[in-house]
Amino acid sequence: MDFASQSANRQRVLIIGAGAAGMSCAATLAEHPNKFDVTIMERASAPGGVATSLSLDRHLYGADWMNNGVQGGPSLFRHTFKYLRDYGFEPKEMKLQFSFGKGKEDFWTNVFPTALVEKHADEIRRFGRALDIIGKGGIALWILPVKLFLGFFRFSKEFRYKMVIPLASIVLGTGNQTEDVPCGLLQQLFYDPGMKVWDYDPVSFVPNLPSMFTFPNMRLFYRDWAIGLCSKGVTIRLNTEVIRIIRRDRDGIAVETTQANSDAQSDSLGRSHSNVTEGFDKLVLCIPGDGASLLLGKLATWKEKFVLGGIKMFNRLTITHSDSAYIRELYETRFQEELCAKPRTKEQEDQIAFAKGAAGEQPGFRPMYYTRAYPEKKNKMEPGFDCSNFQYQFQPDIKSGQAALPFDHHVFQSHFLDDKLKHLWGANKIDESTILERKWWHQLSHRWQHYVRVAPAIRFINGNKNTYFAGSWTFLDIHELACISGIAAAYRLGAEYENFDDLAAANFAKYLKNAHGIKFGG
Repeated sequence: MDFASQSANRQRVLIIGAGAAGMSCAATLAEHPNKFDVTIMERASAPGGVATSLSLDRHLYGADWMNNGVQGGPSLFRHTFKYLRDYGFEPKEMKLQFSFGKGKEDFWTNVFPTALVEKHADEIRRFGRALDIIGKGGIALWILPVKLFLGFFRFSKEFRYKMVIPLASIVLGTGNQTEDVPCGLLQQLFYDPGMKVWDYDPVSFVPNLPSMFTFPNMRLFYRDWAIGLCSKGVTIRLNTEVIRIIRRDRDGIAVETTQANSDAQSDSLGRSHSNVTEGFDKLVLCIPGDGASLLLGKLATWKEKFVLGGIKMFNRLTITHSDSAYIRELYETRFQEELCAKPRTKEQEDQIAFAKGAAGEQPGFRPMYYTRAYPEKKNKMEPGFDCSNFQYQFQPDIKSGQAALPFDHHVFQSHFLDDKLKHLWGANKIDESTILERKWWHQLSHRWQHYVRVAPAIRFINGNKNTYFAGSWTFLDIHELACISGIAAAYRLGAEYENFDDLAAANFAKYLKNAHGIKFGG
């Protein structure tokens, strides 16, 4: 299926990829219909990239859809929120709850006081001071891998593996690569105004119930976004794959395209589709960096080979299911008195009361994110999500007296990170009858080398031979960064940036300087 376009013939821009980066780039260019003739090519049958949605049985699970891949984000996702609101979709605020580890000795949460947090009170205070030093220490300290940072400041292995690594892996989305992530990313998580999810808490490590926003149906949003862009003159060609870049020079771009999926290889009369050569003036690659490298092939310059060759990806498996027994076995899913530390303040008493719930009321402790370390390898973990506790469409209507959905009817996601660790995975223990979807993802590794070789050098390949690069892989694998990267590519092509929010503009300016080497003049 293609979305039709009635675009004027101006500077012809080809965007490969209809995920957040590609759509944001097109949306920015579309504000200048007299300057740009924009075409997006996407090999999938729907726009959105990794932002997909699943259909569910409402009678079984309390909702008829759930988001998959991109489920929510903090308030700093200003560009993402703007695009959602432009098409009538509203992110909704939730209070984030974690459940890390299993059993009193290993468990901690941000909902109520626990023994593990008390035990490491001194290290929690020192950790904040150590991050402050990193923030003032320049790039040499910024790129220091987390494992060396924790060792350098003499933090215990228990604090490292039970508290720091699980938290960072969930919030930064760095999974089992967290030990190799630059500690500067951790510092920004707590202290950078443009990146921090919340303020550092020197007592509880993580603030009690910080805000997070859960997204509306992303499949419907991207559908409406695509229709909206086409009404502005953008051509979106789904099921279309660019299989080869034939030419890149000062005169423009030539690519070879074909129908992407096997079902679309022939028309209604049974005639097969042949490959087509098409010409454009500019090319924006909004696909994973390793995919961009493969597509450039022999036409890649030595700079492009060096930068893109530094990207490391890994494959992970997400199983969406309703096997509550599996989740109960691995994680702490409900409030228990023995998991609590003795309250020392009125605030902690209130936290315990909330978690427990008053007589006749639902317990307040309803974790959204879980992690557990593999017994054989303490520095590797298996995260789990309770989508029914996080995504807003599952939430009961309290005003109407609607009861919360029974735990046995919750929808979960179990994430098995890095297929090289398959021997540790427990995927085969999930009840087959409860599985709703198995999905493989190709994900960026945020190792420190990425921030030495790739992220700072992208500016030297952006714009060369009429080619630009965008996508979350250019810095941090989050939806907001993908949006900013697409807007930045459009800005380089001559589009204007809409300055609608001070924080959004500051983050855009920072990205533009890092990834394109130019100063934002807005």
